[in-house]
Amino acid sequence: MDEKVVLHEEDIRRSLLRVAHEIAEGNPEPQRLAVVGIHRRGAALGRRIKALLDGMLPVDVPLGDLDIGFYRDDVLQRAQAPTVHASHIDFDITGRTVVIVDDVLYTGRTVRAAIDALFDYGRPQRVQLAVMVDRGHRELPIRPDYVGKNLPTSRAERVMVRVSELDGADEVAIARATVAVGA
Repeated sequence: MDEKVVLHEEDIRRSLLRVAHEIAEGNPEPQRLAVVGIHRRGAALGRRIKALLDGMLPVDVPLGDLDIGFYRDDVLQRAQAPTVHASHIDFDITGRTVVIVDDVLYTGRTVRAAIDALFDYGRPQRVQLAVMVDRGHRELPIRPDYVGKNLPTSRAERVMVRVSELDGADEVAIARATVAVGA
């Protein structure tokens, strides 16, 4: 795989700051706002967005995280069982605007699973979606409300969002599969 870094640490910081500002501006009732990250990298990005929002808003924004492993529509088709992480939503989401945070939006299936999981915790008034990267190729009618970077890709490419909390560095890279000559 040949890899190219397209966003560096400072690019990610600026993108998350812009996303946090857009969330704050788009939600005039901050006391009803909550942030929920999708495991794993969406949860790390969600913590960062929550910290930025806490610095902008007159309230402490509740933060949760979701494991969507068993909510995926392909869970029975995968060769390996999903790695299970605990979900943590220790506040009532009913009547709130919940911003789901993920690293990469691709087909939309992960977000659909996250919405299903979220509704097991209550009935939010509104669900919004914030992603670090929107790479296109949707299979479901899901659209992000907040995007760090639109990154058009081919289906043969892979987008990796790396966060320092898990990967030791903040960056977004695209990997292109190498094709053997004559294949």
